[in-house]
Amino acid sequence: MFKLYLKVMKALSDRTRVTMVKLLQNREMCVCELQAALKLAQPSVSKQLKVLEEAGLVESRKEGQWVNYRLSDGSESIYARHLQAVLRDWLNDDREIKTIVRQAARLNRVEISGRCQPRPAPKIKPGIPSGPSRHKDA
Repeated sequence: MFKLYLKVMKALSDRTRVTMVKLLQNREMCVCELQAALKLAQPSVSKQLKVLEEAGLVESRKEGQWVNYRLSDGSESIYARHLQAVLRDWLNDDREIKTIVRQAARLNRVEISGRCQPRPAPKIKPGIPSGPSRHKDA
């Protein structure tokens, strides 16, 4: 029980992760939307989401090409459930969070989907080796 408590407290001790929770209070978001809202690199966003997920604060679900994140229902952790409820009323007047939440409301995953979609694999032309040759010239 104590380890779970510490995970939740650690997860909420970081400014970026608290901001993510505040964003997810408004709607479900994919990684690229969070990335655009927070102006962070995708690996950073994914790392922070993993911490929140391990603490039981957020959960993910796959929808086509996107992985959507939302606040968890708190059924896995009484600590996560309680702190989500408290955080809902906290920091609503913080200028930085208000600005990020307002800007995020205008984000559209379809418009920024170039950041969400995996890049297609390069096409290999027939008859041209795709990698270094394994044959040595005599």
